[in-house]
Formats: sequence, C-alpha cells, structure tokens
Amino acid sequence: MPAPEFRVIGITGVPMVQSGDDLAGQLFDAAAAQGTPLEDGDVLTVTQRVVSKAEGRVVPLSTFVPSPFALDYANRFEKDARVVEAVLRESVRVIRQVRGVLITEDRHGFKMANAGIDASNVGGLDLVSLLPVDPDASCRALRDAARARLGVELAVVMTDTFGRPWRHGQTNVAIGVAGMLPFNDYVGKQDTDGRELRVTTICVADEIAGASEMVMGKVTNIPAAIVRGASYERGEGSALEIVRELGMDLFP
Repeated sequence: MPAPEFRVIGITGVPMVQSGDDLAGQLFDAAAAQGTPLEDGDVLTVTQRVVSKAEGRVVPLSTFVPSPFALDYANRFEKDARVVEAVLRESVRVIRQVRGVLITEDRHGFKMANAGIDASNVGGLDLVSLLPVDPDASCRALRDAARARLGVELAVVMTDTFGRPWRHGQTNVAIGVAGMLPFNDYVGKQDTDGRELRVTTICVADEIAGASEMVMGKVTNIPAAIVRGASYERGEGSALEIVRELGMDLFP
C-alpha cells in the first residue's frame, strides 16, 4: 500500500482581478500556463479577497456614513468610523467588544472579528473588502465553469483567515464549498484499539483551506491553489454546515 500523500500547488501569474472579471478563466489559464492544469478530483482553493474583487464587493469607504455609535466607538479606540459602520452594516449582531475589536455574527452566520471586513490587498486606499454575498454559490460557479470549460470535476473551497478561541495566530478556514462534503465523519467507526468513536468529525474543508494558505500567503499575490490527491467525499456540501448551532456554541 503506497504511503498517503497530497500536493498543494499555488497558482501564479493571475492578473490583478477587477470587478466583473472572468475569475474562472483567469485561474484556469494561469494554472495551465504554469504547467499544472486542473485535473479531475482536484480541489481548487480560492481566497475570499479575489472573489470579492471579481464580484464587486470591494467598495469605497465613502459608501458608509457613520452612525453616532460608530463615531463614538471609533473615537474611543482610534478607529476609522467608516470601517466601524461597515462592520455594523454587515453584521446581524455584535457578540463582543474587546479593546477596539468587534466580534460579530455576519449575515452568513459566521462569527469573526469585524464581520470579515478588511482593507488589505484590496487595490487601493480608502477601500474595504466585504465578504461575497453567497460564498457557496461563488464556489459552485467556479466548479460549474471547470466542468463546462475543462471537462473536469472539481471541488472548490473559498478561504478566509480566522482567529481561534484559546490559541494565538490565525489560520485559513473554509467559508464557501462546492463539489465536496465539508466533513469526514468517523462517528460509529472503531479506532485501532477497537473503541467506537462517538464524536470525531474532521472538517476536511478547513484542513484543505489551512494547507493551501501555506503556498498562497498574504503578500505574494497568489490568490488560489490546487490541492491534488487529498481525500474528500464528493457531494453537494455547504460551508454553512460548518457553523456550530447557537445552542451548541461554547462562545455564543
């Protein structure tokens, strides 16, 4: 039996993406040009930022007129009141206010700092990136484009960078999924000692997202990667399945 392995290949040479661009074509062409065309069974990982650019979700800060709360909060913590207002508009509730960081639940159900809004790598000053309106749908569009144009069946994972409770540092996680189930469920199976596993469910989508960050980075202009040879179950999964229900959330 061969040793299990997989490869993670950064997609280089992708042009600077603008609103309305054919992102699928740009990614497919760049992968082929570097000698690693997409193949059946690959997982295409793509950063939230580049999808937001293509979908017109990078917007001027002048779009956001600060509310009194945003003005007061920004003044107390030396923040840009327009950014605070953007966070509030993209959120359905504020979970915590900690030293100038707003921990919020956004309209997708994701719980994160500042509703996922960021001003880095957006193509200019006084711009912010908002999360795509429907990350799963964005992933399905890329999956469908690969099927139609290349004749290959892919899984697609959209990544974003999240912090973790109890741990320093951040890691990439999946906020959009297509063509795969996000979990590998071991419940009911036996471990090597013969004990039945009762709660072990591995989030393969997050593992793939985290692995892909190691070749994409934050300052290298590599917005996508190919994960080749990874084990996953094909299917119509959703990143929303990963969000823990409120009643089970230890950090509500």
